[in-house]
Amino acid sequence: MSDVTIRRALLSVSDKEGIVDLASRLAKNGVELVSTGGTAHALREAGLEVRDVADLTQFPEMMDGRVKTLHPMVHGGLLAVRDDPGHTAAMEAHGIAAIDLVVVNLYPFEATVARGAERGEVIENIDIGGPSMVRSAAKNHSHVTIVTDPADYGELGRELADRGGATGLDFRRRMAAKAFAATAAYDAAISSWFAFSDQQAMFPQSLSLASHLSSTLRYGENPHQQAALYLPNGPANAGVPQARQVQGKPLSYNNLNDADAALGLVAEFSAERPCVVIVKHANPCGVAVADTLLEAWQEALACDSISAFGGIVATNVPLDGATARAIAKIFTEVVIAPGASDEACDAFAAKKNLRLLLLDHLPDPARPGLDIKTIAGGMLVQSRDNGVVTEGDLEVVTKRHPSEREVADALFAWKVAKHVKSNAIVYARDGATVGIGAGQMNRRDSSRIAAERAREAAETEGWDAPRTTGSAVASDAFFPFADGLLSAIEAGATMVIQPGGSMRDEDVIAAADEAGIAMVFTGMRHFRH
Repeated sequence: MSDVTIRRALLSVSDKEGIVDLASRLAKNGVELVSTGGTAHALREAGLEVRDVADLTQFPEMMDGRVKTLHPMVHGGLLAVRDDPGHTAAMEAHGIAAIDLVVVNLYPFEATVARGAERGEVIENIDIGGPSMVRSAAKNHSHVTIVTDPADYGELGRELADRGGATGLDFRRRMAAKAFAATAAYDAAISSWFAFSDQQAMFPQSLSLASHLSSTLRYGENPHQQAALYLPNGPANAGVPQARQVQGKPLSYNNLNDADAALGLVAEFSAERPCVVIVKHANPCGVAVADTLLEAWQEALACDSISAFGGIVATNVPLDGATARAIAKIFTEVVIAPGASDEACDAFAAKKNLRLLLLDHLPDPARPGLDIKTIAGGMLVQSRDNGVVTEGDLEVVTKRHPSEREVADALFAWKVAKHVKSNAIVYARDGATVGIGAGQMNRRDSSRIAAERAREAAETEGWDAPRTTGSAVASDAFFPFADGLLSAIEAGATMVIQPGGSMRDEDVIAAADEAGIAMVFTGMRHFRH
Protein backbone atom coordinates (compact mmCIF):
# COMPACT_ATOMS: atom_id res chain seq x y z
CA MET A 1 0.00 0.00 0.00
CA SER A 2 1.48 3.33 -1.03
CA ASP A 3 -0.50 5.55 1.37
CA VAL A 4 1.13 6.41 4.71
CA THR A 5 -1.05 7.66 7.53
CA ILE A 6 0.44 10.56 9.44
CA ARG A 7 0.41 9.83 13.18
CA ARG A 8 3.52 11.67 14.38
CA ALA A 9 5.06 14.81 12.85
CA LEU A 10 8.37 16.51 13.61
CA LEU A 11 8.25 20.26 12.99
CA SER A 12 11.44 22.33 13.11
CA VAL A 13 11.50 25.45 10.95
CA SER A 14 13.56 28.58 10.64
CA ASP A 15 10.87 30.25 8.52
CA LYS A 16 7.74 30.25 10.72
CA GLU A 17 5.41 31.34 7.90
CA GLY A 18 2.30 29.15 7.88
CA ILE A 19 3.62 26.68 10.45
CA VAL A 20 0.96 27.38 13.08
CA ASP A 21 -1.88 26.85 10.59
CA LEU A 22 -0.32 23.61 9.38
CA ALA A 23 0.29 22.35 12.91
CA SER A 24 -3.29 23.20 13.89
CA ARG A 25 -4.61 21.16 10.97
CA LEU A 26 -2.39 18.24 11.92
CA ALA A 27 -3.45 18.41 15.56
CA LYS A 28 -7.14 18.35 14.57
CA ASN A 29 -6.38 15.11 12.71
CA GLY A 30 -4.97 13.61 15.91
CA VAL A 31 -1.32 13.88 14.81
CA GLU A 32 1.22 14.02 17.64
CA LEU A 33 3.43 17.11 17.25
CA VAL A 34 7.13 16.93 18.10
CA SER A 35 9.19 20.08 17.82
CA THR A 36 12.31 22.00 18.81
CA GLY A 37 13.28 25.38 20.24
CA GLY A 38 11.64 28.36 18.62
CA THR A 39 9.18 26.29 16.62
CA ALA A 40 7.90 24.55 19.76
CA HIS A 41 7.57 27.94 21.48
CA ALA A 42 5.53 29.37 18.57
CA LEU A 43 3.20 26.37 18.54
CA ARG A 44 2.65 26.47 22.30
CA GLU A 45 1.88 30.18 22.13
CA ALA A 46 -0.82 29.26 19.62
CA GLY A 47 -2.30 26.87 22.19
CA LEU A 48 -1.11 23.64 20.63
CA GLU A 49 0.16 20.66 22.55
CA VAL A 50 3.75 19.94 21.55
CA ARG A 51 6.23 17.31 22.65
CA ASP A 52 9.87 18.43 22.86
CA VAL A 53 12.49 16.52 20.91
CA ALA A 54 14.43 16.30 24.19
CA ASP A 55 11.51 14.37 25.65
CA LEU A 56 11.59 12.01 22.69
CA THR A 57 15.34 11.44 22.87
CA GLN A 58 15.62 11.58 26.66
CA PHE A 59 18.66 13.74 26.03
CA PRO A 60 18.78 17.51 26.58
CA GLU A 61 19.59 20.08 23.93
CA MET A 62 23.16 21.25 24.41
CA MET A 63 25.95 23.38 23.01
CA ASP A 64 23.64 26.29 22.22
CA GLY A 65 21.28 24.02 20.34
CA ARG A 66 23.94 22.53 18.10
CA VAL A 67 23.07 19.07 19.40
CA LYS A 68 19.39 18.25 19.68
CA THR A 69 18.09 16.16 16.77
CA LEU A 70 21.26 14.17 15.98
CA HIS A 71 20.05 11.13 17.89
CA PRO A 72 18.95 7.53 17.10
CA MET A 73 15.51 8.22 18.52
CA VAL A 74 15.03 10.81 15.77
CA HIS A 75 16.89 9.26 12.86
CA GLY A 76 15.82 5.74 13.74
CA GLY A 77 12.22 6.96 13.57
CA LEU A 78 12.92 8.48 10.18
CA LEU A 79 15.08 5.85 8.51
CA ALA A 80 13.36 2.66 9.62
CA VAL A 81 11.87 0.65 6.76
CA ARG A 82 8.47 -0.14 8.23
CA ASP A 83 7.94 -3.42 6.34
CA ASP A 84 11.42 -4.79 7.09
CA PRO A 85 11.23 -7.23 10.05
CA GLY A 86 14.81 -6.48 11.09
CA HIS A 87 14.09 -2.74 11.22
CA THR A 88 10.88 -3.13 13.15
CA ALA A 89 12.57 -5.47 15.60
CA ALA A 90 15.29 -2.89 16.21
CA MET A 91 12.66 -0.20 16.77
CA GLU A 92 10.89 -2.36 19.35
CA ALA A 93 14.12 -3.35 21.08
CA HIS A 94 15.25 0.25 21.51
CA GLY A 95 11.91 1.94 21.99
CA ILE A 96 12.13 3.94 18.78
CA ALA A 97 8.82 5.40 17.60
CA ALA A 98 8.13 6.04 13.93
CA ILE A 99 8.03 9.63 12.64
CA ASP A 100 5.71 9.89 9.63
CA LEU A 101 6.04 13.54 8.65
CA VAL A 102 8.98 15.94 8.82
CA VAL A 103 8.47 19.66 8.18
CA VAL A 104 11.84 21.38 8.20
CA ASN A 105 13.39 24.42 6.62
CA LEU A 106 16.98 25.38 7.24
CA TYR A 107 18.88 28.14 9.01
CA PRO A 108 18.97 31.29 6.84
CA PHE A 109 22.58 30.90 5.74
CA GLU A 110 22.31 32.87 2.48
CA ALA A 111 20.34 35.71 4.07
CA THR A 112 22.96 35.94 6.83
CA VAL A 113 25.75 36.21 4.26
CA ALA A 114 23.77 38.74 2.21
CA ARG A 115 23.38 41.17 5.10
CA GLY A 116 27.13 41.19 5.67
CA ALA A 117 27.24 39.32 8.97
CA GLU A 118 30.56 38.57 10.62
CA ARG A 119 32.21 35.24 9.91
CA GLY A 120 31.28 33.75 13.30
CA GLU A 121 27.58 34.47 12.79
CA VAL A 122 27.72 33.04 9.27
CA ILE A 123 29.26 29.84 10.61
CA GLU A 124 26.55 29.55 13.28
CA ASN A 125 23.94 29.73 10.52
CA ILE A 126 25.24 26.57 8.87
CA ASP A 127 22.49 24.10 9.69
CA ILE A 128 23.58 20.55 10.57
CA GLY A 129 20.63 18.84 12.22
CA GLY A 130 18.10 20.21 9.73
CA PRO A 131 19.74 18.86 6.54
CA SER A 132 20.36 15.55 8.33
CA MET A 133 16.65 15.15 9.13
CA VAL A 134 15.66 16.27 5.65
CA ARG A 135 17.95 13.75 4.00
CA SER A 136 16.89 10.91 6.30
CA ALA A 137 13.21 11.55 5.65
CA ALA A 138 13.70 12.05 1.92
CA LYS A 139 15.73 8.86 1.58
CA ASN A 140 12.97 6.92 3.31
CA HIS A 141 10.14 8.59 1.36
CA SER A 142 8.46 5.21 0.85
CA HIS A 143 7.43 5.53 4.50
CA VAL A 144 8.04 9.17 5.51
CA THR A 145 6.74 12.48 4.14
CA ILE A 146 9.20 15.39 3.98
CA VAL A 147 8.17 19.01 3.36
CA THR A 148 10.81 21.76 3.20
CA ASP A 149 8.99 24.67 1.54
CA PRO A 150 6.16 26.65 3.20
CA ALA A 151 4.67 27.02 -0.28
CA ASP A 152 3.85 23.29 -0.14
CA TYR A 153 1.90 23.40 3.13
CA GLY A 154 -1.35 23.95 1.25
CA GLU A 155 -0.78 20.96 -1.02
CA LEU A 156 0.12 18.83 2.01
CA GLY A 157 -3.15 19.84 3.66
CA ARG A 158 -5.13 18.92 0.55
CA GLU A 159 -3.31 15.60 0.27
CA LEU A 160 -4.18 14.72 3.86
CA ALA A 161 -7.80 15.79 3.38
CA ASP A 162 -8.20 13.77 0.17
CA ARG A 163 -6.60 10.64 1.61
CA GLY A 164 -8.11 10.61 5.07
CA GLY A 165 -5.00 11.79 6.94
CA ALA A 166 -2.48 9.96 4.72
CA THR A 167 -0.11 10.89 1.90
CA GLY A 168 0.35 9.07 -1.39
CA LEU A 169 3.62 7.79 -2.81
CA ASP A 170 3.59 10.21 -5.75
CA PHE A 171 3.33 13.19 -3.40
CA ARG A 172 6.10 11.84 -1.17
CA ARG A 173 8.39 11.25 -4.18
CA ARG A 174 7.91 14.82 -5.39
CA MET A 175 8.52 16.24 -1.96
CA ALA A 176 11.63 14.06 -1.55
CA ALA A 177 13.04 15.29 -4.86
CA LYS A 178 12.41 18.87 -3.78
CA ALA A 179 14.02 18.18 -0.40
CA PHE A 180 17.22 16.79 -1.93
CA ALA A 181 17.35 19.80 -4.27
CA ALA A 182 17.01 22.08 -1.24
CA THR A 183 19.86 20.46 0.68
CA ALA A 184 22.03 20.36 -2.45
CA ALA A 185 21.46 24.08 -3.02
CA TYR A 186 22.13 24.79 0.65
CA ASP A 187 25.43 22.91 0.54
CA ALA A 188 26.33 24.65 -2.71
CA ALA A 189 25.81 28.05 -1.07
CA ILE A 190 28.02 27.08 1.86
CA SER A 191 30.67 25.62 -0.43
CA SER A 192 30.73 28.77 -2.56
CA TRP A 193 30.98 31.01 0.49
CA PHE A 194 33.95 29.07 1.82
CA ALA A 195 35.57 29.06 -1.62
CA PHE A 196 35.27 32.80 -2.18
CA SER A 197 34.92 34.47 1.24
CA ASP A 198 38.61 34.29 2.02
CA GLN A 199 39.63 34.82 -1.60
CA GLN A 200 41.35 31.46 -1.48
CA ALA A 201 41.17 31.20 -5.26
CA MET A 202 39.29 32.65 -8.19
CA PHE A 203 38.54 29.11 -9.31
CA PRO A 204 38.05 26.59 -6.48
CA GLN A 205 38.69 22.88 -6.98
CA SER A 206 34.95 22.27 -6.86
CA LEU A 207 32.51 24.84 -8.25
CA SER A 208 29.01 24.43 -6.85
CA LEU A 209 26.13 26.32 -8.40
CA ALA A 210 22.62 26.48 -6.96
CA SER A 211 19.58 27.83 -8.77
CA HIS A 212 15.85 27.28 -8.96
CA LEU A 213 13.35 27.18 -11.78
CA SER A 214 11.68 30.55 -12.30
CA SER A 215 9.63 29.73 -15.39
CA THR A 216 9.51 27.55 -18.45
CA LEU A 217 9.60 29.42 -21.75
CA ARG A 218 7.63 28.79 -24.94
CA TYR A 219 10.82 27.59 -26.62
CA GLY A 220 14.51 28.40 -26.90
CA GLU A 221 16.35 30.26 -29.63
CA ASN A 222 14.31 28.24 -32.13
CA PRO A 223 10.87 26.61 -31.86
CA HIS A 224 12.30 23.07 -31.82
CA GLN A 225 14.34 23.87 -28.67
CA GLN A 226 12.95 23.74 -25.14
CA ALA A 227 13.97 26.42 -22.65
CA ALA A 228 13.53 27.67 -19.10
CA LEU A 229 14.70 30.51 -16.89
CA TYR A 230 16.56 29.65 -13.68
CA LEU A 231 17.45 32.13 -10.96
CA PRO A 232 20.33 31.85 -8.51
CA ASN A 233 19.39 30.89 -4.99
CA GLY A 234 19.79 33.67 -2.48
CA PRO A 235 20.02 37.39 -3.21
CA ALA A 236 20.39 38.29 -6.89
CA ASN A 237 21.82 41.34 -8.61
CA ALA A 238 19.46 43.65 -10.46
CA GLY A 239 18.81 42.27 -13.91
CA VAL A 240 16.16 41.44 -16.46
CA PRO A 241 14.65 38.59 -14.38
CA GLN A 242 14.19 41.01 -11.45
CA ALA A 243 12.32 43.58 -13.56
CA ARG A 244 8.58 44.11 -13.20
CA GLN A 245 6.77 43.36 -16.44
CA VAL A 246 4.13 46.06 -16.78
CA GLN A 247 2.61 44.82 -20.02
CA GLY A 248 3.08 42.62 -23.06
CA LYS A 249 3.44 38.96 -23.94
CA PRO A 250 5.59 36.65 -21.82
CA LEU A 251 9.31 37.07 -22.39
CA SER A 252 10.92 34.58 -24.74
CA TYR A 253 14.40 33.09 -24.55
CA ASN A 254 15.64 35.57 -27.17
CA ASN A 255 13.88 38.48 -25.46
CA LEU A 256 15.65 37.68 -22.19
CA ASN A 257 19.03 37.30 -23.87
CA ASP A 258 18.72 40.50 -25.91
CA ALA A 259 17.30 42.53 -23.03
CA ASP A 260 20.23 41.41 -20.88
CA ALA A 261 22.64 42.65 -23.56
CA ALA A 262 20.87 46.00 -23.75
CA LEU A 263 20.72 46.40 -19.98
CA GLY A 264 24.39 45.52 -19.56
CA LEU A 265 25.42 48.22 -22.02
CA VAL A 266 23.11 51.01 -20.85
CA ALA A 267 24.28 50.45 -17.26
CA GLU A 268 27.77 51.55 -18.36
CA PHE A 269 26.52 55.12 -18.74
CA SER A 270 26.00 57.45 -15.81
CA ALA A 271 22.50 58.84 -15.30
CA GLU A 272 24.01 62.33 -15.44
CA ARG A 273 23.17 62.22 -19.15
CA PRO A 274 20.25 60.22 -20.54
CA CYS A 275 21.30 57.24 -22.64
CA VAL A 276 19.39 55.00 -25.04
CA VAL A 277 20.61 51.61 -26.28
CA ILE A 278 18.95 49.68 -29.11
CA VAL A 279 19.91 46.02 -29.42
CA LYS A 280 19.14 43.44 -32.09
CA HIS A 281 20.24 39.80 -31.77
CA ALA A 282 22.38 40.67 -28.72
CA ASN A 283 24.34 43.35 -30.63
CA PRO A 284 23.83 47.09 -30.18
CA CYS A 285 22.69 48.76 -33.39
CA GLY A 286 22.36 52.25 -31.93
CA VAL A 287 23.59 53.97 -28.77
CA ALA A 288 23.49 57.63 -27.81
CA VAL A 289 23.71 60.02 -24.88
CA ALA A 290 22.12 63.48 -25.03
CA ASP A 291 20.67 66.28 -22.95
CA THR A 292 17.20 64.70 -23.09
CA LEU A 293 16.06 61.10 -23.39
CA LEU A 294 14.09 61.92 -26.53
CA GLU A 295 17.20 63.31 -28.21
CA ALA A 296 19.16 60.24 -27.17
CA TRP A 297 16.48 58.02 -28.72
CA GLN A 298 16.52 59.97 -31.97
CA GLU A 299 20.32 59.81 -32.20
CA ALA A 300 20.45 56.09 -31.36
CA LEU A 301 17.75 55.28 -33.91
CA ALA A 302 19.49 57.28 -36.62
CA CYS A 303 22.55 55.02 -36.42
CA ASP A 304 20.68 52.06 -37.97
CA SER A 305 16.91 52.47 -38.18
CA ILE A 306 16.59 49.32 -40.31
CA SER A 307 18.09 47.01 -37.67
CA ALA A 308 16.16 48.75 -34.89
CA PHE A 309 12.90 47.28 -36.22
CA GLY A 310 11.86 44.52 -33.80
CA GLY A 311 14.68 45.40 -31.41
CA ILE A 312 15.16 45.88 -27.69
CA VAL A 313 15.40 49.36 -26.16
CA ALA A 314 17.04 50.15 -22.83
CA THR A 315 17.42 53.49 -21.06
CA ASN A 316 19.48 54.56 -18.07
CA VAL A 317 16.87 57.01 -16.73
CA PRO A 318 13.10 56.69 -16.27
CA LEU A 319 11.02 56.89 -19.43
CA ASP A 320 9.04 60.03 -20.14
CA GLY A 321 5.93 60.36 -22.29
CA ALA A 322 7.55 62.03 -25.29
CA THR A 323 10.25 59.37 -25.58
CA ALA A 324 7.75 56.54 -25.11
CA ARG A 325 5.54 57.91 -27.88
CA ALA A 326 8.56 58.12 -30.20
CA ILE A 327 9.64 54.56 -29.41
CA ALA A 328 6.08 53.32 -29.95
CA LYS A 329 6.17 54.53 -33.57
CA ILE A 330 8.31 51.55 -34.59
CA PHE A 331 7.86 47.85 -33.83
CA THR A 332 9.77 47.14 -30.62
CA GLU A 333 9.89 43.81 -28.78
CA VAL A 334 11.02 44.98 -25.32
CA VAL A 335 11.61 48.27 -23.54
CA ILE A 336 13.49 48.13 -20.24
CA ALA A 337 14.15 51.13 -17.99
CA PRO A 338 14.64 52.16 -14.36
CA GLY A 339 11.09 53.43 -14.07
CA ALA A 340 8.52 55.15 -16.28
CA SER A 341 6.04 57.98 -15.91
CA ASP A 342 2.30 57.32 -16.12
CA GLU A 343 2.33 59.19 -19.43
CA ALA A 344 5.01 56.81 -20.77
CA CYS A 345 3.06 53.75 -19.65
CA ASP A 346 -0.06 55.14 -21.32
CA ALA A 347 1.89 55.66 -24.56
CA PHE A 348 2.88 51.98 -24.64
CA ALA A 349 -0.53 50.66 -23.54
CA ALA A 350 -1.86 50.64 -27.11
CA LYS A 351 1.03 48.34 -28.13
CA LYS A 352 -0.37 45.21 -26.49
CA ASN A 353 2.50 42.95 -27.54
CA LEU A 354 5.30 45.29 -26.47
CA ARG A 355 6.90 44.08 -23.26
CA LEU A 356 7.58 46.94 -20.86
CA LEU A 357 10.02 46.04 -18.07
CA LEU A 358 10.77 48.36 -15.17
CA LEU A 359 13.63 48.05 -12.68
CA ASP A 360 14.20 49.75 -9.36
CA HIS A 361 17.81 50.36 -10.34
CA LEU A 362 20.34 49.32 -12.98
CA PRO A 363 22.94 46.62 -12.40
CA ASP A 364 26.40 47.72 -11.31
CA PRO A 365 28.69 47.30 -14.35
CA ALA A 366 31.73 47.01 -12.05
CA ARG A 367 30.27 44.15 -9.99
CA PRO A 368 32.49 41.09 -9.69
CA GLY A 369 31.27 37.68 -10.71
CA LEU A 370 31.75 34.74 -13.01
CA ASP A 371 30.65 34.18 -16.58
CA ILE A 372 29.91 30.53 -17.30
CA LYS A 373 29.48 28.88 -20.68
CA THR A 374 28.86 25.23 -21.36
CA ILE A 375 30.79 23.37 -24.02
CA ALA A 376 30.61 19.73 -25.03
CA GLY A 377 32.16 17.83 -22.14
CA GLY A 378 32.65 20.73 -19.74
CA MET A 379 32.21 24.36 -18.73
CA LEU A 380 34.27 27.46 -19.43
CA VAL A 381 34.42 29.85 -16.47
CA GLN A 382 35.91 33.32 -16.42
CA SER A 383 35.66 36.51 -14.40
CA ARG A 384 33.23 39.08 -15.76
CA ASP A 385 34.59 41.62 -18.20
CA ASN A 386 34.15 44.64 -15.94
CA GLY A 387 37.30 46.37 -17.15
CA VAL A 388 37.10 50.13 -17.59
CA VAL A 389 39.37 52.52 -19.47
CA THR A 390 39.56 56.20 -18.53
CA GLU A 391 41.26 59.12 -20.22
CA GLY A 392 44.27 58.71 -17.96
CA ASP A 393 44.80 55.17 -19.26
CA LEU A 394 45.17 56.24 -22.89
CA GLU A 395 48.56 56.16 -24.56
CA VAL A 396 48.87 58.48 -27.55
CA VAL A 397 50.99 56.65 -30.15
CA THR A 398 50.68 58.98 -33.16
CA LYS A 399 52.31 62.29 -33.99
CA ARG A 400 48.97 64.07 -33.80
CA HIS A 401 47.31 64.23 -30.41
CA PRO A 402 43.53 63.95 -30.26
CA SER A 403 41.28 66.85 -29.43
CA GLU A 404 39.10 66.91 -26.33
CA ARG A 405 36.04 66.06 -28.42
CA GLU A 406 37.83 63.16 -30.12
CA VAL A 407 38.85 61.70 -26.76
CA ALA A 408 35.26 61.91 -25.50
CA ASP A 409 33.95 60.21 -28.62
CA ALA A 410 36.68 57.57 -28.46
CA LEU A 411 35.86 56.65 -24.86
CA PHE A 412 32.16 56.52 -25.75
CA ALA A 413 32.88 54.23 -28.70
CA TRP A 414 35.10 52.07 -26.49
CA LYS A 415 32.29 51.49 -23.98
CA VAL A 416 29.99 50.39 -26.79
CA ALA A 417 32.62 48.17 -28.46
CA LYS A 418 32.96 46.22 -25.22
CA HIS A 419 29.38 45.01 -25.76
CA VAL A 420 29.59 44.27 -29.50
CA LYS A 421 30.34 40.76 -30.73
CA SER A 422 33.88 40.35 -32.03
CA ASN A 423 35.33 41.37 -34.32
CA ALA A 424 33.86 44.73 -33.27
CA ILE A 425 34.24 48.15 -34.86
CA VAL A 426 32.29 51.14 -33.56
CA TYR A 427 32.28 54.66 -35.03
CA ALA A 428 31.01 57.43 -32.76
CA ARG A 429 30.59 61.17 -32.97
CA ASP A 430 29.13 63.69 -30.53
CA GLY A 431 27.99 61.05 -28.06
CA ALA A 432 26.27 58.75 -30.55
CA THR A 433 27.19 55.68 -32.54
CA VAL A 434 27.23 56.40 -36.25
CA GLY A 435 28.29 52.99 -37.51
CA ILE A 436 28.66 49.53 -35.94
CA GLY A 437 30.27 46.43 -37.44
CA ALA A 438 29.85 43.22 -35.44
CA GLY A 439 30.70 39.56 -35.46
CA GLN A 440 32.85 39.37 -38.57
CA MET A 441 35.66 36.93 -39.15
CA ASN A 442 38.12 39.75 -39.89
CA ARG A 443 38.44 43.29 -38.64
CA ARG A 444 38.59 44.86 -42.09
CA ASP A 445 35.10 43.58 -42.91
CA SER A 446 33.73 44.85 -39.60
CA SER A 447 35.18 48.26 -40.40
CA ARG A 448 33.67 48.26 -43.87
CA ILE A 449 30.26 47.08 -42.66
CA ALA A 450 30.18 49.81 -40.02
CA ALA A 451 31.03 52.42 -42.66
CA GLU A 452 28.33 51.05 -44.95
CA ARG A 453 25.77 51.32 -42.14
CA ALA A 454 26.78 54.98 -41.78
CA ARG A 455 26.31 55.59 -45.51
CA GLU A 456 22.87 53.97 -45.39
CA ALA A 457 21.93 56.11 -42.40
CA ALA A 458 22.99 59.26 -44.26
CA GLU A 459 20.77 58.31 -47.21
CA THR A 460 17.84 57.48 -44.90
CA GLU A 461 18.15 60.71 -42.90
CA GLY A 462 18.96 62.90 -45.92
CA TRP A 463 22.36 63.99 -44.65
CA ASP A 464 24.94 65.36 -47.05
CA ALA A 465 27.61 62.91 -45.85
CA PRO A 466 27.94 59.93 -43.50
CA ARG A 467 28.53 60.91 -39.89
CA THR A 468 31.68 58.80 -39.79
CA THR A 469 33.38 61.90 -41.18
CA GLY A 470 35.27 63.35 -38.23
CA SER A 471 34.34 60.43 -36.00
CA ALA A 472 36.28 58.34 -33.51
CA VAL A 473 36.49 54.61 -34.19
CA ALA A 474 36.96 51.89 -31.58
CA SER A 475 38.31 48.42 -32.24
CA ASP A 476 37.75 45.81 -29.53
CA ALA A 477 41.15 44.22 -30.28
CA PHE A 478 44.31 45.34 -32.06
CA PHE A 479 44.51 45.81 -35.83
CA PRO A 480 46.63 42.86 -37.03
CA PHE A 481 47.17 44.67 -40.33
CA ALA A 482 46.73 48.24 -41.48
CA ASP A 483 43.85 47.33 -43.81
CA GLY A 484 41.14 47.67 -41.14
CA LEU A 485 42.54 51.03 -40.12
CA LEU A 486 42.70 52.18 -43.74
CA SER A 487 39.01 51.31 -44.11
CA ALA A 488 38.26 53.49 -41.08
CA ILE A 489 40.35 56.33 -42.50
CA GLU A 490 38.51 56.00 -45.81
CA ALA A 491 35.22 56.30 -43.89
CA GLY A 492 36.42 59.63 -42.47
CA ALA A 493 37.50 58.68 -38.94
CA THR A 494 40.02 61.11 -37.44
CA MET A 495 40.61 59.30 -34.17
CA VAL A 496 41.25 55.62 -33.35
CA ILE A 497 41.09 53.84 -30.00
CA GLN A 498 42.38 50.27 -29.84
CA PRO A 499 44.23 47.99 -27.40
CA GLY A 500 47.53 47.81 -29.29
CA GLY A 501 49.88 44.89 -28.93
CA SER A 502 50.10 43.63 -32.50
CA MET A 503 53.37 42.52 -34.05
CA ARG A 504 52.56 45.12 -36.74
CA ASP A 505 51.72 48.01 -34.43
CA GLU A 506 54.44 50.11 -36.06
CA ASP A 507 52.88 49.60 -39.50
CA VAL A 508 49.46 50.58 -38.17
CA ILE A 509 50.85 53.65 -36.39
CA ALA A 510 52.68 54.66 -39.57
CA ALA A 511 49.46 54.42 -41.57
CA ALA A 512 47.70 56.62 -39.01
CA ASP A 513 50.52 59.17 -39.11
CA GLU A 514 50.48 59.23 -42.90
CA ALA A 515 46.75 59.98 -42.82
CA GLY A 516 47.23 62.62 -40.13
CA ILE A 517 44.83 61.04 -37.65
CA ALA A 518 45.23 60.51 -33.91
CA MET A 519 45.41 57.08 -32.30
CA VAL A 520 45.54 55.89 -28.70
CA PHE A 521 46.24 52.49 -27.16
CA THR A 522 44.25 51.24 -24.17
CA GLY A 523 46.27 48.15 -23.29
CA MET A 524 42.96 46.34 -22.69
CA ARG A 525 41.09 44.05 -25.08
CA HIS A 526 37.33 43.38 -25.12
CA PHE A 527 36.75 40.22 -27.13
CA ARG A 528 33.11 39.12 -26.91
CA HIS A 529 32.23 35.79 -28.47
